Amino acid sequence: MVIGFDNEKYLRIQSEHIRERIAQFGDKLYMEFGGKLFDDFHASRVLPGFQPDSKLKMLMQLEDCVEIVIVISAVDIEKNKIRGDLGITYDMDVLRLRSEFVQRGFLVSAVVITHYNGQASAEAYRQKLERMGIRTYYHHTIEGYPHNVALIDSDEGFGKNDFVETTHPLVVVTAPGPGSGKMAVCLSQLYQERKRGVKAGYAKFETFPVWNMPLMHPVNIAYEAATADLNDVNMIDPFHLEAYGKTAVNYNRDIEIFPVLNALFEGIYGESPYKSPTDMGVNMVGNCISDDAVCTKAALDEIIRRYYWALNKLAEGDCNDAEVNKISLLMKRAGIDTTFRRATVAARERKERCGVPSSAIELADGTLLSAETSALLGPSAALILNATKYLAGIDHSVKLIPQKMIEPIQKTKVQYLHGHNPRLHTDEVLVALSMLSQEDDNCRRALDKLPELQGCQVHSTVMLSEVDQKIFKKLGVGLTCDPVKKG
Repeated sequence: MVIGFDNEKYLRIQSEHIRERIAQFGDKLYMEFGGKLFDDFHASRVLPGFQPDSKLKMLMQLEDCVEIVIVISAVDIEKNKIRGDLGITYDMDVLRLRSEFVQRGFLVSAVVITHYNGQASAEAYRQKLERMGIRTYYHHTIEGYPHNVALIDSDEGFGKNDFVETTHPLVVVTAPGPGSGKMAVCLSQLYQERKRGVKAGYAKFETFPVWNMPLMHPVNIAYEAATADLNDVNMIDPFHLEAYGKTAVNYNRDIEIFPVLNALFEGIYGESPYKSPTDMGVNMVGNCISDDAVCTKAALDEIIRRYYWALNKLAEGDCNDAEVNKISLLMKRAGIDTTFRRATVAARERKERCGVPSSAIELADGTLLSAETSALLGPSAALILNATKYLAGIDHSVKLIPQKMIEPIQKTKVQYLHGHNPRLHTDEVLVALSMLSQEDDNCRRALDKLPELQGCQVHSTVMLSEVDQKIFKKLGVGLTCDPVKKG
């Protein structure tokens, strides 16, 4: 995998910068964490070398002073809102997140249920958490939030919320997804802390857009593509430009809300500690890019990948034309089309030659390999075999998995499990390789090459099954599919 990001430098300077921000306020810092604290695969794709759990590792360097508060909206509990990448509801994800944090040695001090308005489902969820020994608090819906500053900054606004008891100087506020009310929880705590004589501060941790990179840099355009469903738009921060005469990149929602936040800060502190929304951030990602060309190519690949994902969602009826059209415009802004991905071109050429669903992979050294559907294997399973054979120096004509082993598996799938597709999926091929590797040196060598697929680009001319998609994701492969359902 070609590296464009210095992860060790990031872990060091990011934690140092957060310690400096804690010291700026004295007693306590509430830090709103946007995006994912771990499993941040978007960042690892556009910044090759960034590890999916880098932010969590960075916090581990601050574990002596950090605790975590998890936020969930009562509205999301009521709607059984599902986290798309994991397929689980937000209320289940709160428990998953808490478990992950606790296993890594973090103190998870509480769960806050926001937008509470007496919902029965929220009350039932609070009772469930408290039976598990998890402290749970309500934060209420405030009429006119966030613009009715006079009400918000009063005992009838933030003052009505439960005060979340915390003990550490850094309180990380995170949530399963956007719209949970993380910022409101932080601000409510600032109001309540002030009443208790505690000087507390607020900061925001957002990885993207990268504030000290150009507005039109592909890494920032890739963020717009990733949030096309939210209609986020990257912008030059006008407050930062006016205050410092320097260009900084932020996004529309933070810029639009800043005057309101400024008024709230003035109500809480007497004066605002920040002159711009960019000032509120603590992100040091832009200082850790070691190879801009590598990150540029990775980001351009990601923009196209997001375009295909939107096309696939549209084919499944899960989004509308607006999301696809927005990403299409972003591709034009970046000066690319789908042919930028060499794997896409190679897969389509293979399909034109053979007339059946095909796939292709671009390896780290630029080599292109392709595969097609056969009676025994799907195109993605065949592609993994081709790629690992190539990387292991095994001749293409060698059959790693004998037909006599594949046929009984197919019989089980169709005759006993009543499946309609007898061809082996990627997971089944890898299991078969693992079994054969005990006796067959070629199979062992091929398996040993799987880690070298990380960062490679794959395209399929048909939409792959969920199983195949998950295998490629676990291998760290960038996958795109034409919006064509298997026949």
